[in-house]
Amino acid sequence: MQLLRKLLFPISLVYALVVYIRNFLYDTRVFKSERFNTITVCIGNLSVGGTGKTPMTELIIGILKDTYKLAVLSRGYKRKSKGFVLAEDDSTVEEMGDEPFQISSKFAEVAVAVDADRRNGIRELEKQIQPEVILLDDAYQHRKVLPDFSILLTAYGHLYTDDWYLPTGDLRDSKHASKRANLIVVTKCPSDITQQEQEKIVKKIRPKKDQQVLFTYLAYDRDLHHGSTILGVDTLKGKKVTLVTGIANPAPLVAYLNKKGLVLDHLSFGDHHFFSESEIDQLKTKDIIITTEKDYVRLSDKLDNLYYLSVKHVFLNDGGKILEERLFGLMSGVS
Repeated sequence: MQLLRKLLFPISLVYALVVYIRNFLYDTRVFKSERFNTITVCIGNLSVGGTGKTPMTELIIGILKDTYKLAVLSRGYKRKSKGFVLAEDDSTVEEMGDEPFQISSKFAEVAVAVDADRRNGIRELEKQIQPEVILLDDAYQHRKVLPDFSILLTAYGHLYTDDWYLPTGDLRDSKHASKRANLIVVTKCPSDITQQEQEKIVKKIRPKKDQQVLFTYLAYDRDLHHGSTILGVDTLKGKKVTLVTGIANPAPLVAYLNKKGLVLDHLSFGDHHFFSESEIDQLKTKDIIITTEKDYVRLSDKLDNLYYLSVKHVFLNDGGKILEERLFGLMSGVS
C-alpha cells in the first residue's frame, strides 16, 4: 500500500496544484465566502479522518448547550438521503449519517442537521431553528462559508506539518490553510507528554501571534454500554473478544484494550463503513463484540452481542479553560 502511494506521487502534485489554485481564488476573493448573522464555529482538519472531530464537537456542545441555543450542521458523510435533513425523533442513521445521528441521539436539546451545501444548511437552520450558534462539523475545507471561529485538529504522531497531499499522503488541504484557524488542537497525545515535547510541536506548527496551540489526549470509558446494560472493561481481562472498527485510526482504541488485558480479534473496516448482510451474519456468531460509539449506531439494531466504548478529549495544561474562554468570548463579541 505504501509503495502504491509513492507511485501515485505525480497525481498528488496535480492535487496540490488544484488545492493551491482554489485557495488562491478564495484568498483573493475571486470566489466569495459568505458570513452569516448566526455565529458559526468550524471544527475540522487538513487531513482525511482520524483527528477526533466528533468527540471535539461533543465537547463543545457540552460547554455551550446550557447557555446558548445550539445547532450542529454536518455533511452527513455516506448517508442515504440527499439535501437538507433535520434530525427528528424517528430519524435513522441511514438518513443522517453515523456521526450526526450519534450527536442527535446524545443531545436531544441540540438541533442536528445535514446538508452537503453548508450555506443552504445554515439558511435552513436560521429559518427553522433560529439558533444562537451553529457548529460546523468537518467544514474546514468548505470555504463558501466564512466561519466566525475555526478550530483545527491535528493528530499527535501524524501532524499536518509532516504530511503530504493525497493520494501519496493524507492531506486534503494546504498546510498554509492552518493560518485560518483561531485554535490549533493537537489531539491523541500521550497523557504524559512532556512540556519539552509540546514546545517542540509548537515550533513545528509555527502558529501566528493570534493563534493558540492546545493539546489533548483520549480518555476511554471504563465501562462498555449496550442500551441500559453496562459491562466493565476489566471484567473481560484475559478473555477473547471481537473488536469491530469502521474508523480512520483505530490504533489508540486497540492499544487501550490491549493494555486492559483483553485478547482481541480485530475486524477493521473503512471509515463510515455500512455493514452488509453477510458481515452482520458473521458478527452474529461472535460471543462479545466491542465497537466504537460511531460504529455502534450503525449496528445496534442488528446485533445483541454488541457493546460500545465511549471516548472523550481531555485537555492538558489549561487548554480546557482556554477553549471555554475563547468560546464564551466569541459569544459575547469579544473573542
